[in-house]
Amino acid sequence: MKLTFIGAGGVRTPLVIESVLAFQSRIPLKELCLMDIDSERLELIRMVSEMRLKNVQPEFELVWTTDAEQAIRDSDFIVTTFRQGGIASRVIDEQVPLKYGVLGQETTGPGGFAMAMRTIPVVLDYLEMIRRLAPEAWLLNFTNPAGIITEAINTVAGYERTVGICDNPSAMERDLAAHFGVPLSQIFFEYYGLNHLGWMSGIYLEGKNHVPGLIQEIKENGAPWHWLPFHPELIEALGVIPNEYLLFYYYTQRAVENLLKAGQSRAQQIQPFVDELYASLKQIRDEGSDPMRTMEAYEQYQDQRHGTYMTIETGEAHQEEKVEVEKDFMEIAAEGYSGVMLRLIEGLTQKGEATRIILNVPNRGTLTDMADDDVVEVTCYVGDGLVRPFAMGKIPDHALGLMKRVKAYERLTIQAVVERSYNLAVKALALHPLIPSYETAKSILDDYIVQHGKYFPELH
Repeated sequence: MKLTFIGAGGVRTPLVIESVLAFQSRIPLKELCLMDIDSERLELIRMVSEMRLKNVQPEFELVWTTDAEQAIRDSDFIVTTFRQGGIASRVIDEQVPLKYGVLGQETTGPGGFAMAMRTIPVVLDYLEMIRRLAPEAWLLNFTNPAGIITEAINTVAGYERTVGICDNPSAMERDLAAHFGVPLSQIFFEYYGLNHLGWMSGIYLEGKNHVPGLIQEIKENGAPWHWLPFHPELIEALGVIPNEYLLFYYYTQRAVENLLKAGQSRAQQIQPFVDELYASLKQIRDEGSDPMRTMEAYEQYQDQRHGTYMTIETGEAHQEEKVEVEKDFMEIAAEGYSGVMLRLIEGLTQKGEATRIILNVPNRGTLTDMADDDVVEVTCYVGDGLVRPFAMGKIPDHALGLMKRVKAYERLTIQAVVERSYNLAVKALALHPLIPSYETAKSILDDYIVQHGKYFPELH
């Protein structure tokens, strides 16, 4: 089996490799191919990865390349995990809407729109190569905004062997399983929504749904996790456990005010960490590749990023107990986004072995009030080469109404990219629940076109 990563010059790659090593006895992997168009960043990330591999002997071949065709050819699984325009484009994505008093966030609202507009054409180009060089490959999409990108792959390209992956719901599952003191496999989690717009409606253990009891517990004692930045009364009114990204819909004004007060968005917060990491790695390489300094630079970056997650948007620092960085690394490697990906690969390749994972897939009647080809984020069966969503039926109106409006925005965004239509792009933005008016939508789009330059599709 050949597993390929497109966008492997990113900072997560060393953790991905560690995760693959942890799974190598569970999947029939022969080659792990790591590809990026940025040769220098790929070289620096390779340096970090090889430092971490000194005491481990992989049972598979490790290939590093800048050649997309070499990477894709004969692959069985292809993972897309890249950012068109890099962190500089993310800064633009988030800063432009804040100028108009609108949420500036990577995947939610206009930031997600701009990222989708830049990314969909690139993904579709890669798909042409995949059809030619690896037509039977599974395409596992991590590239954000994961839901829109996965829908474009399904509806525009018609490529059915694709799944969108986000580690956010799976992180919820892990914390909830730990809360109840049982292995993840012993609980059936019922989850529905869109990517970064979802709700946990069922936590089934021994045939009983523990969501009502958990909500009562939260009402009495408060939420024990930083990913539930909601008033207990709101959670009680909803009757389900919301994904943390719903903060941007339920507390829009507060999130915007916190961002404006901080004077920076998340991208600006982490950009110095990213720049410092690559600059440090380059200096270390040029001075002779000191293993200890290499690992210290990488660990410092991970610690900085992890410790500041969602702190600006919520206006609160993490209150969780500080743990050793190396322990965080192993948890991230074994259970984070690459862990979700490898559980999916294991389920697809091991005959008779099935698992349940929350994934972004076509609805297929799962949510009765959504279209069959709408990509939704739901609990899925994975086994024997199949990915199938579990039926959820009807969902509460408060969730359905929000999903319907955001899905309409997603579909229009895809259509705007494909048709290169300015009017459709404005319409898509204006329809989003976080955009207050047509005029604001038009101003944001015009700013994006100017500031993104060559990275933004030419609209007419």
